[in-house]
Amino acid sequence: MRVWFLSAGLALMCMVQNAAAGTVLIVGDSISAAFGLDTRQGWVSLLEQRLKAEGFDDKVINASISGDTSAGGLARLPTLLAAHKPELVILELGGNDGLRGQPPTQLQQNLAAMIDSSRASGAKVLLLGMQLPPNYGRRYTEAFAKVYSTLADEKQVPLVPFFLKDVGGVPGMMQGDGLHPSVAAQGKLLENVWPTLKPLL
Repeated sequence: MRVWFLSAGLALMCMVQNAAAGTVLIVGDSISAAFGLDTRQGWVSLLEQRLKAEGFDDKVINASISGDTSAGGLARLPTLLAAHKPELVILELGGNDGLRGQPPTQLQQNLAAMIDSSRASGAKVLLLGMQLPPNYGRRYTEAFAKVYSTLADEKQVPLVPFFLKDVGGVPGMMQGDGLHPSVAAQGKLLENVWPTLKPLL
């Protein structure tokens, strides 16, 4: 009888663990797709390793596509939500919108719609903020950066103010094109995200 109770207890513990395990869906662009690198070197792969090391069973789905915009992410999101049923959606989009000079108001609308859709599916949302180089002009760069803080306030979503903090423009942290983080920067990207991400798991 004792053996039966022990076996049942272990089975119950496994069930509880599996029930607690969730899916983290990352919808991003080339930064999260590890453009120019082996994907095993990217920050998303490092996140998977961190989760395992800290005892989390969450599965990570990286749905990031190089060159994607907020409009592209918005178009792809319904299928991704239906397929993966994530508990947490990380939105890492907007950089390509800015580099193409698209209106910040459109970026804000697209990200707002993605936040609403993710929440409607039952998922939490984490927003990763971006900033543009100063050569895009003060007025545009400020309006672009403000999109993320405005959304965080209006939608009450956790925000990493600048995903590329201590990476963008830092020698050795960017690849030769000056746009994409290097291998050396991937751990820093994870550290920029982790303090805000961990409480959501």
